[in-house]
Amino acid sequence: MRAITTLAAAACLLAASPAFAQLPPQLQIGQMEIKAYAPIGKTKIAVQLTQDTALGRELRGKVMARIAKRGNEVGFSGGNVMRMDVAYFDLLGTGGGGGSAADTPSSAQPGDNQRPNLLGNISGLRGNDSAPPPRPPTLRMSFTLYAVDTGKVVWVASASCSTTSGMVVKAGEAIINSIFDSADKSMVGDAGCPL
Repeated sequence: MRAITTLAAAACLLAASPAFAQLPPQLQIGQMEIKAYAPIGKTKIAVQLTQDTALGRELRGKVMARIAKRGNEVGFSGGNVMRMDVAYFDLLGTGGGGGSAADTPSSAQPGDNQRPNLLGNISGLRGNDSAPPPRPPTLRMSFTLYAVDTGKVVWVASASCSTTSGMVVKAGEAIINSIFDSADKSMVGDAGCPL
Protein backbone atom coordinates (compact mmCIF):
# COMPACT_ATOMS: atom_id res chain seq x y z
CA MET A 1 0.00 0.00 0.00
CA ARG A 2 2.85 2.37 0.83
CA ALA A 3 4.42 1.83 -2.64
CA ILE A 4 1.15 2.79 -4.32
CA THR A 5 0.88 5.93 -2.19
CA THR A 6 4.48 6.89 -3.01
CA LEU A 7 3.88 6.36 -6.74
CA ALA A 8 0.68 8.41 -6.62
CA ALA A 9 2.48 11.25 -4.82
CA ALA A 10 5.30 11.20 -7.38
CA ALA A 11 2.78 11.29 -10.23
CA CYS A 12 1.05 14.30 -8.67
CA LEU A 13 4.36 16.14 -8.31
CA LEU A 14 5.28 15.47 -11.93
CA ALA A 15 1.88 16.62 -13.15
CA ALA A 16 2.12 19.81 -11.09
CA SER A 17 5.69 20.57 -12.11
CA PRO A 18 5.82 23.63 -14.40
CA ALA A 19 8.77 22.16 -16.32
CA PHE A 20 6.68 19.19 -17.44
CA ALA A 21 3.65 21.35 -18.17
CA GLN A 22 5.67 23.58 -20.54
CA LEU A 23 7.20 20.89 -22.75
CA PRO A 24 6.63 21.86 -26.40
CA PRO A 25 4.68 19.52 -28.66
CA GLN A 26 6.77 17.27 -30.91
CA LEU A 27 7.33 18.75 -34.37
CA GLN A 28 6.06 16.65 -37.24
CA ILE A 29 8.26 15.78 -40.22
CA GLY A 30 7.93 18.67 -42.67
CA GLN A 31 7.58 21.33 -39.97
CA MET A 32 9.98 23.94 -38.66
CA GLU A 33 10.12 25.88 -35.40
CA ILE A 34 11.93 29.13 -34.68
CA LYS A 35 12.35 30.59 -31.19
CA ALA A 36 13.72 34.13 -31.40
CA TYR A 37 14.55 35.17 -27.83
CA ALA A 38 16.24 38.34 -29.11
CA PRO A 39 16.79 39.83 -32.56
CA ILE A 40 19.75 38.44 -34.49
CA GLY A 41 22.14 41.38 -34.40
CA LYS A 42 24.36 42.47 -37.29
CA THR A 43 27.45 41.09 -35.57
CA LYS A 44 29.81 38.47 -37.01
CA ILE A 45 28.45 34.93 -36.75
CA ALA A 46 30.66 31.84 -36.67
CA VAL A 47 28.82 28.75 -37.93
CA GLN A 48 30.11 25.55 -36.29
CA LEU A 49 29.00 21.98 -37.07
CA THR A 50 28.33 19.54 -34.24
CA GLN A 51 29.24 16.64 -36.62
CA ASP A 52 31.84 17.15 -39.36
CA THR A 53 30.41 15.45 -42.47
CA ALA A 54 30.44 16.30 -46.18
CA LEU A 55 26.68 16.93 -46.05
CA GLY A 56 27.07 19.18 -43.00
CA ARG A 57 29.89 21.17 -44.64
CA GLU A 58 27.87 21.66 -47.83
CA LEU A 59 24.79 22.83 -45.94
CA ARG A 60 26.92 25.04 -43.63
CA GLY A 61 28.09 26.89 -46.75
CA LYS A 62 24.47 27.55 -47.69
CA VAL A 63 23.70 28.78 -44.14
CA MET A 64 26.71 31.11 -44.23
CA ALA A 65 25.51 32.54 -47.56
CA ARG A 66 22.03 33.19 -46.08
CA ILE A 67 23.52 34.84 -42.99
CA ALA A 68 25.72 37.06 -45.19
CA LYS A 69 22.63 37.97 -47.23
CA ARG A 70 21.07 39.25 -43.97
CA GLY A 71 24.01 41.68 -43.62
CA ASN A 72 26.08 39.75 -41.08
CA GLU A 73 29.77 39.04 -41.45
CA VAL A 74 30.30 35.27 -41.32
CA GLY A 75 33.23 33.01 -40.58
CA PHE A 76 34.46 29.93 -38.79
CA SER A 77 35.46 31.77 -35.60
CA GLY A 78 34.88 35.01 -33.73
CA GLY A 79 31.70 36.95 -33.09
CA ASN A 80 28.56 35.11 -31.99
CA VAL A 81 28.46 31.35 -32.45
CA MET A 82 25.78 29.39 -34.30
CA ARG A 83 25.91 25.65 -33.61
CA MET A 84 24.48 23.63 -36.51
CA ASP A 85 23.42 19.99 -36.29
CA VAL A 86 22.68 18.02 -39.48
CA ALA A 87 21.43 14.43 -39.31
CA TYR A 88 20.21 12.22 -42.18
CA PHE A 89 18.57 8.93 -41.19
CA ASP A 90 17.60 6.23 -43.69
CA LEU A 91 16.45 3.30 -41.55
CA LEU A 92 14.70 1.71 -44.53
CA GLY A 93 17.86 1.52 -46.63
CA THR A 94 16.01 3.11 -49.56
CA GLY A 95 18.22 6.16 -49.96
CA GLY A 96 18.88 5.48 -53.61
CA GLY A 97 22.36 4.12 -53.01
CA GLY A 98 21.07 0.72 -51.90
CA GLY A 99 22.63 1.09 -48.44
CA SER A 100 21.11 1.09 -45.00
CA ALA A 101 21.61 3.32 -42.01
CA ALA A 102 24.54 1.12 -41.05
CA ASP A 103 26.30 1.97 -44.33
CA THR A 104 28.15 5.16 -45.23
CA PRO A 105 25.67 7.66 -46.72
CA SER A 106 26.08 8.53 -50.38
CA SER A 107 26.84 12.15 -49.39
CA ALA A 108 29.91 11.04 -47.39
CA GLN A 109 33.42 11.54 -48.65
CA PRO A 110 36.68 9.92 -47.51
CA GLY A 111 37.87 11.40 -44.25
CA ASP A 112 34.41 12.31 -42.93
CA ASN A 113 33.79 11.84 -39.24
CA GLN A 114 30.66 9.72 -39.51
CA ARG A 115 28.20 8.84 -36.78
CA PRO A 116 28.60 5.31 -35.36
CA ASN A 117 26.93 2.53 -37.34
CA LEU A 118 23.29 1.94 -36.49
CA LEU A 119 21.73 -1.49 -36.34
CA GLY A 120 19.61 -1.17 -39.49
CA ASN A 121 15.86 -1.53 -39.11
CA ILE A 122 15.60 -1.31 -35.33
CA SER A 123 11.88 -2.21 -35.21
CA GLY A 124 12.68 -5.73 -36.48
CA LEU A 125 15.17 -6.48 -33.70
CA ARG A 126 12.62 -7.63 -31.15
CA GLY A 127 10.87 -9.99 -33.58
CA ASN A 128 7.54 -8.29 -32.92
CA ASP A 129 5.21 -8.28 -35.92
CA SER A 130 3.10 -5.52 -34.37
CA ALA A 131 5.99 -3.03 -34.47
CA PRO A 132 5.10 0.42 -35.83
CA PRO A 133 5.82 0.97 -39.51
CA PRO A 134 9.37 2.22 -40.18
CA ARG A 135 9.88 5.93 -40.70
CA PRO A 136 10.81 7.34 -44.10
CA PRO A 137 14.36 8.62 -44.72
CA THR A 138 14.59 11.93 -42.84
CA LEU A 139 16.85 14.97 -42.79
CA ARG A 140 16.83 16.87 -39.49
CA MET A 141 18.57 20.19 -38.93
CA SER A 142 18.83 22.39 -35.86
CA PHE A 143 20.54 25.68 -35.13
CA THR A 144 21.40 27.41 -31.84
CA LEU A 145 22.83 30.96 -31.81
CA TYR A 146 24.78 32.00 -28.70
CA ALA A 147 25.80 35.56 -27.81
CA VAL A 148 29.53 35.43 -27.07
CA ASP A 149 29.52 38.38 -24.65
CA THR A 150 26.79 36.91 -22.39
CA GLY A 151 26.82 33.20 -23.27
CA LYS A 152 23.03 33.28 -23.58
CA VAL A 153 21.04 31.54 -26.28
CA VAL A 154 19.67 34.23 -28.59
CA TRP A 155 17.92 32.16 -31.23
CA VAL A 156 16.99 28.50 -31.87
CA ALA A 157 15.54 26.83 -34.96
CA SER A 158 14.87 23.25 -36.04
CA ALA A 159 13.17 21.47 -38.94
CA SER A 160 12.94 18.12 -40.70
CA CYS A 161 12.01 16.77 -44.14
CA SER A 162 11.37 13.33 -45.57
CA THR A 163 13.84 12.88 -48.42
CA THR A 164 16.18 10.47 -50.15
CA SER A 165 19.96 10.64 -50.40
CA GLY A 166 19.64 11.97 -53.96
CA MET A 167 17.51 14.90 -52.74
CA VAL A 168 19.04 15.48 -49.30
CA VAL A 169 20.98 18.64 -50.26
CA LYS A 170 17.91 20.11 -51.96
CA ALA A 171 15.82 19.33 -48.86
CA GLY A 172 18.49 20.93 -46.66
CA GLU A 173 18.51 24.05 -48.80
CA ALA A 174 14.70 24.24 -48.59
CA ILE A 175 14.87 24.01 -44.78
CA ILE A 176 17.55 26.72 -44.64
CA ASN A 177 15.53 29.04 -46.89
CA SER A 178 12.32 28.50 -44.89
CA ILE A 179 14.06 29.19 -41.59
CA PHE A 180 16.04 32.25 -42.68
CA ASP A 181 13.12 33.77 -44.61
CA SER A 182 11.34 34.05 -41.21
CA ALA A 183 14.33 34.18 -38.85
CA ASP A 184 13.34 37.28 -36.88
CA LYS A 185 10.15 35.96 -35.29
CA SER A 186 9.20 32.94 -33.21
CA MET A 187 6.93 30.59 -35.13
CA VAL A 188 6.00 27.03 -36.06
CA GLY A 189 5.33 26.42 -39.75
CA ASP A 190 6.01 24.50 -42.92
CA ALA A 191 9.65 23.56 -43.52
CA GLY A 192 9.27 23.97 -47.31
CA CYS A 193 10.26 20.38 -48.05
CA PRO A 194 10.58 19.53 -51.75
CA LEU A 195 8.13 16.90 -52.93
